[in-house]
Amino acid sequence: MGGGVSRIARVSLVVITGVLGVLVGAAPAAAHNSLTGSDPRNGTRLERPPAQLRLTFLSRLDPATTKITVTGPDNVPAAGGRPRFDGSRVAVPFKPGAAGLYIVEYEVASGDGHPITGEVRFTLTVAATPTASPTPTAPTAASNSVAPTPGAGATPSAAAADAAGGSNGGVPWWPWVLGGVVVLAALTTLVLARRRRSQA
Repeated sequence: MGGGVSRIARVSLVVITGVLGVLVGAAPAAAHNSLTGSDPRNGTRLERPPAQLRLTFLSRLDPATTKITVTGPDNVPAAGGRPRFDGSRVAVPFKPGAAGLYIVEYEVASGDGHPITGEVRFTLTVAATPTASPTPTAPTAASNSVAPTPGAGATPSAAAADAAGGSNGGVPWWPWVLGGVVVLAALTTLVLARRRRSQA
């Protein structure tokens, strides 16, 4: 009877020791925070950029000790604002640029104060940098004006004057002809009168 009790006691001691060993070994692992998911996932190739990047961790995040950086091709910063925390999750606005590899680096503090670092990588296959569109130029007064057609803007009086004056600078020609006839008639009369006097 006593031997059976001793065997039971020894078996119980072994089981208790094993359970304590498992719990003691798991305690440090539970104290360390770790990444459990991301959106986009690591290694994803995207044609359209997301509005924000999300990381989910095992434990609650402390905004004071959590660092998130986002860089694109040529190490250009691609974070579009401050991280937003929600328990064990954090979201960072994304500012996409050229096509290529983007890296989300994180550093979080664990329960024992040990910092945990890591990164999530994804590829943007299409550039998202907007191209500058040409600014339309306002039409000028000169472009809207129509060159007047010669003679189209002449008033009726001006047209009549041009018709009367012909091509002589707008001066009518008939007074000159009439004056010439009068002068010629006067000279003829004067010559005839002198001839009559000389014959008398």
